[in-house]
Amino acid sequence: MPHRASTPKRGAAKSRRKPESRYTVALPSAVAGQVRRCAGTAGTSMSKAIAALVRLGLENQEMRKREFFKRLKANLAVDDPGEQDRMVDEFRSLILGR
Repeated sequence: MPHRASTPKRGAAKSRRKPESRYTVALPSAVAGQVRRCAGTAGTSMSKAIAALVRLGLENQEMRKREFFKRLKANLAVDDPGEQDRMVDEFRSLILGR
């Protein structure tokens, strides 16, 4: 659930950055432990570790999507049914991450 966006403090120089949004999330205990270890390794807060992990996950998803369409375009002309089945399995793994 979003919280009110942070606002600059009085007297602070106006930043050209957009204010950061704040969210409250519930993490399963196993995931929270992994994030805690990641934050400790990076020497940062849990919040910053979560933000970095989300950013990396979104970038990874975007790369997978680009790779999917690159391979799909390269293989559209294939007429071999066996090769088509193999490509469907490969694309399924790219999309679902399995």
